[in-house]
Amino acid sequence: MLDPLRQLLRRPDQPAEYCATIVVMSAVTKLDALAIVALAVDRPVERQRTMRPFVPLDEPRDGRGAWVEIEIPKFGEPPPLAIDVYSTVSDDHARLQALTLMAQLEQYTGWSIRPDFTV
Repeated sequence: MLDPLRQLLRRPDQPAEYCATIVVMSAVTKLDALAIVALAVDRPVERQRTMRPFVPLDEPRDGRGAWVEIEIPKFGEPPPLAIDVYSTVSDDHARLQALTLMAQLEQYTGWSIRPDFTV
């Protein structure tokens, strides 16, 4: 009798999030970095004025896709700027999207960027 009720009250499983990080050795604010990424990939910044704004990298299909979030150094810490590319598809998809974004940003900005994962 309680099993159907437990099934109803269970939270739906969240899709797994895979992350690939690229590192920029430049001093830039989070807002500026999000704007630059949005311009480079021609996508809007979503959830502006929240704790976790992001830039989508592709159109989500079946709730699955890739997006960019930016982590800035804490107060008093020097750069680097970490650009996290998330994917709900796979780790390989996150890495491919990160490398593609890295190439776009290097061309668009002239930044020196390196992946924080093995290629």
